[in-house]
Amino acid sequence: MPNTKVLRGAVVGYGFISGKGHIPAYLERARTVGDVEIVAIADICAARREEAQRALPKARIYPDHETLLAAEKGKLDFIDISTPPCDHAKIAHAAFDQGLHVLCEKPLATTLEDARSMLEHARAAERTLFPCHNYKHAPVVRTIREIIDSGAIGKVRSITLNTYRNTHAKGVTEWNTNWRRMNQYSGGGIAMDHGSHTFYLTFDWMGAYPTAVTAKMSNLEPEKYDTEDNFNAVLTFPNGLASAHLTWTAGVRKVIYTVQGEKGAITVDDDDLQLAVMERTSGPDVAQGAVRWKVEKRSIASDWMDASHVSWFNSLFSQFREAAQNRVFVGKEALESYRCIELIMQAYRSARENCREMPLQGPPAGY
Repeated sequence: MPNTKVLRGAVVGYGFISGKGHIPAYLERARTVGDVEIVAIADICAARREEAQRALPKARIYPDHETLLAAEKGKLDFIDISTPPCDHAKIAHAAFDQGLHVLCEKPLATTLEDARSMLEHARAAERTLFPCHNYKHAPVVRTIREIIDSGAIGKVRSITLNTYRNTHAKGVTEWNTNWRRMNQYSGGGIAMDHGSHTFYLTFDWMGAYPTAVTAKMSNLEPEKYDTEDNFNAVLTFPNGLASAHLTWTAGVRKVIYTVQGEKGAITVDDDDLQLAVMERTSGPDVAQGAVRWKVEKRSIASDWMDASHVSWFNSLFSQFREAAQNRVFVGKEALESYRCIELIMQAYRSARENCREMPLQGPPAGY
């Protein structure tokens, strides 16, 4: 695929993340880079189809992905799946059957079997499967990666990732605002919604993959919803531990991350990053002044309050485009999306079985 080729795409699902995130990002990229054009959109909700037509007057609008794919056969290069997770797998399979690359919102699927089948179909169809792991593209998260790569804090030994939300992310009012709290659509609660973001960051910062997980969760509104709104997990890595706390019942919206290394640590509170690096002195131990810390504070604008994360999408799409161009059908990102689903499924099992530690096996043999 030449670099100059304009990729013709279709978006399935015109909800919040499409309307506020993907489509504005595509339009900006089309204007500034000129290598993508969204020519079609499908949504099962008539009101959302009208909104889509207003946003993209030249796009062809369809009531579902089947109608779109039938009408657009031979006219597309990729499909962007932005529906609730329950439909990701069937739409991806239909797209692969037509020889299309697939960009898919997280989580990749709602079952490990579906996730595995998506990997297998992508490889068989020789088309790229790429997940929207967009937290990697937040400026402050990129800075964490740069600090780790620099060696400033040494080998990473443990990390914590805390995600605080005062409610679940609400869907568009024209369709089903609370679909994220309904297992039939979401496949789970906050672990399914935010777990992928949390887990793929642990992979990146620990520089390894976990071998086991133990978890606990709760639902503070069981009379209204059938999914969890609080989730805690500990991931065992060959080189340390990672702890995750995810909640939809907090009194604030923010992320707080810590990365502990052998020579220092990184602490992130939304856009505020603190880097502490140990400096040796002449004392015999820490209590007697053997170590002090050089502390550096930075503020790195990352737009955490913008739930659409539109500003992070451009570099993610560049990675997707590069993978398709280089014929990387099931690459590192896709395999990590599979690992995220396995982690979520095993964490749910752990929580059901009194926090029993569950093993993690990773992608099927041959990947």
